[in-house]
Amino acid sequence: MREIEAGLLAHLSEDATTVCSCWRVVLKDGAVMGFTEHDHDLHFASTTFLAASGFAATNLETEEGLAASTSEVAGGFSSKAITEEALAAGQYDGARVEAYLVNWRNPSQHQRMYVHEIGEVTREGGGFTAELRSVTHRLSQPQGRSFSRRCDAALGDGKCGFNLATPGFTATGTVVAVDSDAQLTVSVGGEFAAGFFSFGVLSFESGALSGTKADIETNHGAGGSMRLELWLPLEATPAIGDTVRLTAGCDKAFSTCKAKFGNHLNFRGFPHVPGPDFAYSYVNGESEHDGRALYK
Repeated sequence: MREIEAGLLAHLSEDATTVCSCWRVVLKDGAVMGFTEHDHDLHFASTTFLAASGFAATNLETEEGLAASTSEVAGGFSSKAITEEALAAGQYDGARVEAYLVNWRNPSQHQRMYVHEIGEVTREGGGFTAELRSVTHRLSQPQGRSFSRRCDAALGDGKCGFNLATPGFTATGTVVAVDSDAQLTVSVGGEFAAGFFSFGVLSFESGALSGTKADIETNHGAGGSMRLELWLPLEATPAIGDTVRLTAGCDKAFSTCKAKFGNHLNFRGFPHVPGPDFAYSYVNGESEHDGRALYK
C-alpha cells in the first residue's frame, strides 16, 4: 500500500489544490535531468525540474498482477536539454524515469508515483512522444537461447568470439554520392567482394553524422566504389567527402561463419536442425535422410 507524504496528503484534502507533475530522468551514463509541466522551475529531491521544457503527461494504464503498466509523456524541443539530435542518437533509450506529484507552492510536499523506463520514442512536427514502461516489462523479454539453424550471437560479441579488428574485415573511405537518406555511394581502399559488407555496420567518422552508426542491408559493387543500402534512413544527410568506416557483416549462416570468418568452431546456431521444409515433407524415395551431418 502506498503511503503518501503527510504534507501532500493534507494538501490534497483541501478544496483547492496546486499540484503538478514532474519527471526525473536518469540516463544510462548517470546524468540526471528534471522536467516539469509547471510554468516555473521547481527544486526538490536534489534535482532542479525545468519549466517550459515541453513536457506534458498523457494517459496512464495499469493492470492488476505483474502486467506491465504504460504511460506517455509528450513535449516539444523547447528545452536545451531535449534536442531532436539527442533523441535520434538514442541518448534517452532505456533511461529511468521517476514521476512525481508535487505541490508547486511548497515543493517539499511531493510524492513519487511510479518508476518507468523510456521505451519507444516518436518524433513529429517539432515535438516528441515517449512511451514510459514499468520495470515489469522486463519479465516479458525473451530469455535463454533460441534453437534455430542460424547463429544467435552478434558478430564480434563475447559469444561469437571473432575479432572485428582482424585485418581485411574493415575498410575506411569517403562519401562520394548520396542518392537518398538510405542509399549512398562510398569510395574505399582495398578490394572487397560484392556483398562483403551486407548486414555490416557503417560508421561516420566526420561531418554532421560523426559518431553515429547505421546498419547496412546490402552493398553493391566491389573494389574502390560501393553503393550501400541501409536498413533505416539516416537522421541527417551526409556531405560529400565525409569519412566513413565499413565493418563486415554476417548473415548468421554456418557456411558464412566457416568460409568468410573461419569461426565455425564458435558457431552459436544449430545447422543440423531440420527446417520446416523437411518437417512438412513426405517420403518420396529420392531424399536421403540417414542421419548424416547436413554441414561439414
